[in-house]
Amino acid sequence: MAFSSLEFVFLFLPAMLAAYYITPPKVRGVTMLLGSLFFYWWGVRSNPWMLGLLLVLMAWTYGAGVVMVYHRAWARTILVLSWTVLFGTLLFFKYMGLFAESPLPLPAGISFYTFTMAAYLADVARRKGPADWNPLRFANGVLLFPKLLSGPITPLTSVRRPCCRVSNFNLDLREFIWGLGLKLLLADQLGGLWRQLGNIGYESVSAPLAWLGLVAFSLQLYFDFYGYSKMAVGVGHMLGYHLPENFDHPYASRTMTEFWRRWHITLGAWFRDYVYIPLGGSRCSSGQHIRNLLIVWICTGLWHGSTLNYLLWGLSLFGLIVLEKRWTGAFFQRHGILCRLYMIPACLLTWMLFAIPDLHQLWTFAGRLFTEYSWSAPDFQRHLQQYGGYLAAGILLATPYPERLWRRLQRTAFGTIVLVIIFWAAAYAMAAGQNDPFLYFSF
Repeated sequence: MAFSSLEFVFLFLPAMLAAYYITPPKVRGVTMLLGSLFFYWWGVRSNPWMLGLLLVLMAWTYGAGVVMVYHRAWARTILVLSWTVLFGTLLFFKYMGLFAESPLPLPAGISFYTFTMAAYLADVARRKGPADWNPLRFANGVLLFPKLLSGPITPLTSVRRPCCRVSNFNLDLREFIWGLGLKLLLADQLGGLWRQLGNIGYESVSAPLAWLGLVAFSLQLYFDFYGYSKMAVGVGHMLGYHLPENFDHPYASRTMTEFWRRWHITLGAWFRDYVYIPLGGSRCSSGQHIRNLLIVWICTGLWHGSTLNYLLWGLSLFGLIVLEKRWTGAFFQRHGILCRLYMIPACLLTWMLFAIPDLHQLWTFAGRLFTEYSWSAPDFQRHLQQYGGYLAAGILLATPYPERLWRRLQRTAFGTIVLVIIFWAAAYAMAAGQNDPFLYFSF
């Protein structure tokens, strides 16, 4: 069930909030579990085996955590075996398409809940977190519906029970509506420009339109996932659960290293804590440090998809980050204008690798970027007129300044009017079937 659907906004969410707060506090965990199970089942009801798979992996993880406590000498072995089961299952579904003509669909949320359970077992094995003996509390930590399908990826200890007071329900609702608007009224509209390039054929687009399309895709991906994350955080807070922010204005970054500290923050933190630091992090020789970065970025690319373009995308980011750490990073941090001249093409060209799975099409599109330029090209002018307003809004909202202004205005009457307009415009888009699936659902 997508957050940007009529059934979620007008049926499930109001019913869930009402049921949760009508229920006595001591049994709200049961209400949350039942609501989360229904939320997931509704989304996969045409493939109910996905729910069965999730429950089996949860049972394995719960049992492994308990056994680790009883048999500390076997904790490392149990961890290796459990990670093999969890990541083996993830890799099986992600890469089945390379070997099977009719692969099974990717289970909803598997990339996210696998990382949640793997982190839990690693923390128990290393005694950095307690094993949860309460199956209800453990299940809620994994299944909590605001973060189940696309994160944020959070430690189970932070979401097994409500941990924040619901004193700002009004602000949390506003955050949800703001995220809904970013998704439906901005990201989905920008996605229309990128889709049109595919319909035209990459070999037929002019160079200015190709660059314009990359700008549109870069903004679409950001506002699609950022909007989802804002909705997830808002719903979590409405229920008393603290979920971390996943983005911190990444397009305001001066280097690619900084960009990836600000983009999908919880995924980066997971790879840092469970891959990069255990390998030695930066506290090792230069060669080992580069090796550690290479492993992290290969894993990041493979986490996003099974096609070769994701591996190339991860390797390109690895190359840029190594260059920054060894030579260029300090220079760009000191020179604001030059860092923008570097980051704009760096972001666009790496997102190009991310956006186009077919390598032949990718090569064709890359070639169009550097053909003869004509800013008066009819296709460029036509699409700029059609999408220029959305692009301008996206570029502006990708900077920190509008959010700072919005924090001041959202409690005012003017802010309330703006949110009401956003909500009903988003509702109209949902009713008209203009709500595209969240892009990160495919990962």
